[in-house]
Amino acid sequence: MQESLRNSLKDSICLTDEQWGFVLGHYKHRSTKRNEILLEKGDIAPHLYFVVKGCLRIFLIDDAANESTRFLVFEGRFGTAFPSFTLQQPSAAAIQSIEPSEILMISHRDYQALLDEVPGWERMTRIGLERDYIDSIQRIESLISMDAKDRYQVLLQKNPKLIQRLPNKIVADYLGISQETLSRLKSKKPGKL
Repeated sequence: MQESLRNSLKDSICLTDEQWGFVLGHYKHRSTKRNEILLEKGDIAPHLYFVVKGCLRIFLIDDAANESTRFLVFEGRFGTAFPSFTLQQPSAAAIQSIEPSEILMISHRDYQALLDEVPGWERMTRIGLERDYIDSIQRIESLISMDAKDRYQVLLQKNPKLIQRLPNKIVADYLGISQETLSRLKSKKPGKL
């Protein structure tokens, strides 16, 4: 499992075998079940997760129990409820393992140790967070400026595995459309959208 993390990061950071041993020693493996909740809304996010296999969903729940997907984390990516994890404050979001997943997790304290003690870890983390921030901004902009058809088309081009792997309810929520609209869009041939 930990080799997956090393292989994913080896092009982003150059570490000795001893440094890799130090890094990997801070990550713990966990297997999750489908729809398992890893973080409840209102709890403090104790871990940053690296997805080896599967998918995690970071989502909000309003007072009427309506869910809104903020972020999806597939293989080879990191994710958590970042405001809660970073500030160590109660989370507005929850985290769910949508599929049975294999994940590596690191505690906030151990994460800070890597930032402080591993050369280049802070820079690599910053670059990853910048990429995730840009992805989030582009998603928000698409929700504001595009209609359902265009958002679906962009998702189909950029991340078709999301549409193929996840339940329609979650895909529709991620796109900000109804399940009925998603079903209608999926039933049309790509050139006819």
